[in-house]
Amino acid sequence: LFQNMYLRFVYLCRVLAQVSCELVPPKPNRPTEGILFFNLELSPMAAPGFEPGRQSELLVKLNRLIERCLRNSRCIDTESLCVVAGEKVWQIRLDLHLLNHDGNIIDAASIAGIVALCHFRRPDVSVQGEEVTVYAPEERDPVPLSIHHMPICVSFAFFQQGTYLLVDPSEREERVMDGLLVIAMNKHREICTIQSSGGIMLVKDQVLRCSKITAVKVAEITELIQKALENDQKVRKEGGKFGFAESIPNQKITAFKMESAAVNTNNVEEQAEEIITKADPPSEVFAKPILHTPGTAQIGEGIENSWGDLEESEREEAAEEESESETAAFECQTMETEDTSIMKETKKDEPIVLSDSEEEEVVILEPQELPRKTRTQTNLKQENTSKKAFNKRRRKKRAAY
Repeated sequence: LFQNMYLRFVYLCRVLAQVSCELVPPKPNRPTEGILFFNLELSPMAAPGFEPGRQSELLVKLNRLIERCLRNSRCIDTESLCVVAGEKVWQIRLDLHLLNHDGNIIDAASIAGIVALCHFRRPDVSVQGEEVTVYAPEERDPVPLSIHHMPICVSFAFFQQGTYLLVDPSEREERVMDGLLVIAMNKHREICTIQSSGGIMLVKDQVLRCSKITAVKVAEITELIQKALENDQKVRKEGGKFGFAESIPNQKITAFKMESAAVNTNNVEEQAEEIITKADPPSEVFAKPILHTPGTAQIGEGIENSWGDLEESEREEAAEEESESETAAFECQTMETEDTSIMKETKKDEPIVLSDSEEEEVVILEPQELPRKTRTQTNLKQENTSKKAFNKRRRKKRAAY
């Protein structure tokens, strides 16, 4: 159990770079220069948080950083990409695909991009009059790009408002960092681009310290890149396996983690006991829920809940509402008894006239006897008016209730 707890797996950020070329018309403002295009894609294959087909703020920021690092630094001679001035130039396209996300994408993308550009070979071209001939690799050897220098990005993460500095932060460290500083530099100690992001203010000494660290890291990475390119060229001449075919057997691309390292687990129990003794005692935990009032309960570590406690004003309002409901019910009963008595009286031959006013109900008795026809007509009219008044009173009382 303890051995499994202390095993450590080292995850890496992996980026796949691919370079392609095409003959296209040049830009009107630069007829003698080639075109460079850079594109970085973040797919759910690298991390589940990335959404396909949607440009997030992180993706836009990374694309701008790559363009500033590789295009604005003038590391590639764009005039050497011109075939016919004003008519045809080479368009170099660099596509970067993130395979595994473990933080610090810009450093991995810059290294993969510059290595792919150094390794790329474009087809050879000849121009005879207005005719342009593109030769296949079997006919003529492809031509490498003219690269002046290799800019490489180095990222620095700051914690506690710049108190602590960390080079090459991981994905978890990026979540809790206060700010990030990215410096792109070549082996000649020339700063190609620099960008600071986050809510921190850096002083001059911190930036100078980061630039000195960047110079050392860039020299190491450039040396590794040159060795890798020399080895690849040597293997190609000897006819051995190279490129993607050479990477698959060694699981350099398909494996996203290193093998488990051996850990000494002799004193693990003693160390665990020391950690437990030094740790703070656990907080008070309630095994059963606390019932403050009927209908409410508490489940947790003793944080009181005041949902069931009513204030005095709320209690008074509740009591007033109950008393009003009782009085309304009593009035409704009395009015129903009155209505029944009125209906009983209307069954007799006495004529009754009800007023349409909403304030009071007036009953007028007519002692004179009317003819039989007129008497039946008035009785029908009175019954209709009494029904309308009764329905109106019912609606008013329901609305008030």
